[in-house]
Amino acid sequence: MRKVGILGGTFNPPHIGHLIMANEAFDALQLDEVRFMPNAIAPHKQLVDDATMENRLRMVEIAIEPYDHFTIETIELELGGISYTYQTMKELCEREPDVQFYFIIGGDMIDSLHTWYKVDELVKIVEFVGLKRPGTQSASTYDVTMVEAPEIDLSSTLIRKRLKNGGTLKFLLPEGVEEYIRKEGLYGTR
Repeated sequence: MRKVGILGGTFNPPHIGHLIMANEAFDALQLDEVRFMPNAIAPHKQLVDDATMENRLRMVEIAIEPYDHFTIETIELELGGISYTYQTMKELCEREPDVQFYFIIGGDMIDSLHTWYKVDELVKIVEFVGLKRPGTQSASTYDVTMVEAPEIDLSSTLIRKRLKNGGTLKFLLPEGVEEYIRKEGLYGTR
């Protein structure tokens, strides 16, 4: 059975914290691959004045391009609408019955896991993999396999603010992502 990690998110934009999380889980659990799964509409985030779905997908493609063990999962973009992890993972498990899925989440998501749609059913079909984040408890009553990894206090919100205010992004974005953002005039860079 193949072992596949799933790292879901808005990736608005993707940053090095996403790559580090994916790589740490890949290594610690000896996964076959990690799929980055941009959501169409996240149930827990409201997107205002942000990049289009196509922009976010292209930025993820650019971010993971150098890494053979990272791929993209577009199921939530294909399904459209609000992306509930339970529905997505149920569909993926049906499509790929020979795969054990590991759903990778950060500390903020671990803390709110009890609020997720159909989480009691979800934990029966995927294994949650958690990485601590500064400022979170990274604790849940649900089983979460914790992976030791460097804790990085970095968010897409911070990146967007820096872009808007002309702050430095050196070492914060994967190679090529900032160039794409500026070329497309995203996040107030016009």
